[in-house]
Amino acid sequence: MAVFRSGLLVLTTPLTSLAPRLAPILSSAARLVNHTLYVHLQPGMSLGGPAQPQSSPVQATFEVLDFITHLYAGADVHRHLDVRILLTNIRTKSCLPPLPTSVQNLAHPPEVVLTDFQTLDGSQYNPAKQQLERYATSCYSCCPKLSSVLLYPDYGPAVSPAGSLGVHLPSTIRPTSPVARSAKQPVRGHQRGAVGGTFDRLHNAHKVLLSVACILAQEQLVVGVADKDLLKSKLLPELLQPYTERVEHLSEFLVDIKPSLTFDIIPLLDPYGPAGSDPSLEFLVVSEETYRGGMAVNRFRLENDLEELTLYQIQLLKDLNHKENEEDKVSSSSFRQQMLGNLLRPPYKRPELPPGFYVIGLTGISGSGKSSVAQRLKGLGAYIIDSDHLGHRAYAPGGPAYQPVVEAFGTDILHKDGIINRKVLGSRVFGNKKQLKILTDIMWPVIAKLAREEMDQAVAEGKRVCVIDAAMLLEAGWQNMVHEVWTVVIPETEAIRRIMERDGLSEAAAQSRLQSQMSGQQLVDQSHVVLSTMWEPHVTQRQVEKAWALLQKRISEAPSGP
Repeated sequence: MAVFRSGLLVLTTPLTSLAPRLAPILSSAARLVNHTLYVHLQPGMSLGGPAQPQSSPVQATFEVLDFITHLYAGADVHRHLDVRILLTNIRTKSCLPPLPTSVQNLAHPPEVVLTDFQTLDGSQYNPAKQQLERYATSCYSCCPKLSSVLLYPDYGPAVSPAGSLGVHLPSTIRPTSPVARSAKQPVRGHQRGAVGGTFDRLHNAHKVLLSVACILAQEQLVVGVADKDLLKSKLLPELLQPYTERVEHLSEFLVDIKPSLTFDIIPLLDPYGPAGSDPSLEFLVVSEETYRGGMAVNRFRLENDLEELTLYQIQLLKDLNHKENEEDKVSSSSFRQQMLGNLLRPPYKRPELPPGFYVIGLTGISGSGKSSVAQRLKGLGAYIIDSDHLGHRAYAPGGPAYQPVVEAFGTDILHKDGIINRKVLGSRVFGNKKQLKILTDIMWPVIAKLAREEMDQAVAEGKRVCVIDAAMLLEAGWQNMVHEVWTVVIPETEAIRRIMERDGLSEAAAQSRLQSQMSGQQLVDQSHVVLSTMWEPHVTQRQVEKAWALLQKRISEAPSGP
């Protein structure tokens, strides 16, 4: 069986019976589809009769909301697959208009349609497959040559699993007021509501939050997307997707799952956002983590003579495979941690360098732990070129930069023994862009020449990987000497603390030093691999070993010759 890029899964089994079978059905679908899997809920539909089946509305009950949550939770095992549950035919109690008669266009037209509909003998019954294809194309835009597959785990007898009837899924969604409700209780709809988040690398927990909000809203959904100051406290903010990219992915998902809604996607710049000030909003969807924020929004509204919003609280999806220092919930923070050590963009081609010789440029803001990472790479077999040591050589009496620096800055920068006093020189150039440029115009070409001589030495010693450890790698333009740029990042507050402790500087002096360098974000934007030393040393070691192993694989797979 071929593997398709996008597919449509039509689930016909009643939800209560389907829950125990969901994992094998999703696993089967994941083997056939490798990019986007749309899911259409149509419990009770039969493909076995002579009449063409028609789409019918599914009433939104708490059981349906719980099932959607569990489906996304189960899909998290298959993270390569972008699962999207289509909500077009799901209707709340207060809104039961006729279903749309036009075909819905999807962002990724399905190439295959799958269903859990079960034939009596477990065969791929042709008339049922033809019915399925016709049904799919009557509801959604599909590829012209649509394939169809009847999925059923083990093709067992056409009966519900023993004990499955009457077993309800555990509750995952509830209004925050402590009201008793049953699984079959219909969900009340609202005209306008809101939901907010960072929505970085849209994942299945985000999709639950957004799906519940889309079911509750009948006309318009306001979606606040965190930006600017609200991002500063995020873990590894340098690896966050840009705002425009997050909005693009979010918009595509929302229009796919419920095109009948109007979506107002806006930047969220403060904790309240439009939920705190828009009098037309009726509800707010929050997670367990943001529940207190939802309560704060309602207090803010009451203080400004606005009605409270109905709050709907969503349980967090658990990440059963989280690693040390990662959150135990499905989260973007964990995804960003998992990016550490991975290749983020294609390496540079450097045909001018000797074949089989690979150069890494290692950089990071002051205090980032860059030098400790260099030592870890040395322990794994890399040849390290320390640009600070090269700078000392260049400054030394008789060194290639000594005379030009003395001529540019005067003899009063010298100790009595004729050695350049780097503290005096530093006081001249830090905070003075003109003087700093004079110095760097002298030093950077000299250090680059010394680095190339060191690279020749590494080749002579038979080293395969060379690391240039340089805080000013990108500012100096030395990325044209390397295949990859690796950047070490930490929060600025931690960098300032380390600089103060290491160099005995005041907080203001430490901040000034960082302001004279490129920011961590600027460095990451030009980097191939990102690492961080913000956790325990053994966690840093594991990151470096991962990055090194992936590097060795890239080198071994790289084509030889020009």
